[in-house]
Amino acid sequence: MTAIAEATRRPLATGKRAERSLRSLAFTLLLMLCLLVGLLALLILLIDVVRDGAGRLDGSFVNSLDSRFPDRAGIKPALIGTLWLMLFVAVFSFPLGVGAAVYLEEFAPKNRLTRFIEVNVANLAAVPSVIYGLLGLAVFVRFMHMGRSILAGALTLVLLILPVIIVAGREAVRAVPPSIREGALAVGATQWQAVRDQTLPAAMPGILTGVILGLSRAIGEAAPLITLGALTYVNFVPGPLDRFSAMPILIFNWISRPQAGYHRAAAAGIILLLGVLMLMNAVAVFMRNRYEKRW
Repeated sequence: MTAIAEATRRPLATGKRAERSLRSLAFTLLLMLCLLVGLLALLILLIDVVRDGAGRLDGSFVNSLDSRFPDRAGIKPALIGTLWLMLFVAVFSFPLGVGAAVYLEEFAPKNRLTRFIEVNVANLAAVPSVIYGLLGLAVFVRFMHMGRSILAGALTLVLLILPVIIVAGREAVRAVPPSIREGALAVGATQWQAVRDQTLPAAMPGILTGVILGLSRAIGEAAPLITLGALTYVNFVPGPLDRFSAMPILIFNWISRPQAGYHRAAAAGIILLLGVLMLMNAVAVFMRNRYEKRW
């Protein structure tokens, strides 16, 4: 009877395994189809942008000021404004984000307040960017009297990407094996010395990757800067305390105009912005591959 029962169950088990394999294959094919649709849409958009803007992207376009004549319009003020923004965002966001990540992961007591802060930091990463623009308008422009300057815009973007940097920094610190910390403490190092000399250098590739990805998000944001009051037309090279424009805002301004010349200029600006983004992401990949350690 036992042998008969086993012989009866064996085909049933084989059929269930075949059914599960078929479902797994179907789900995998569905995911691949979704990926291909997204890549195809992105490829069509890139081809359209390159076709319209490749002939417009040259040295004159990069070094010229904006103009009311489409064929003379350049992106230099917006490019300089974007570079100023990224410089200030990197200077402020790196120490604040890394410091907060290290404190929450290594030094903060495990209590309700810490858990409350951790939950809110994770939630802030999903807040719409226009909310940060309203916050920057209220705090930096009006309350702190910075005006609609590059510095106020940079501080607003710092608030936008800080949650991303903190979350990425905590994950990088957490990925360092506990034996590294315990070894440092065993030879007489204080907790701060163990973190400074052992944990932080080992986690730095992941931290830098998070910072670069945060900057990549900040460079393409237009909603906070529009809410802040950034200009759409700038015919001068801005300084840190001047009113400014940025590449996403200028591209939006050009694409909303009816003249075909502005549309070609917008396509050229998109290509330039994508080039800057790809360069920043390439730096992140290089840093991670160069300094990453296998545990």
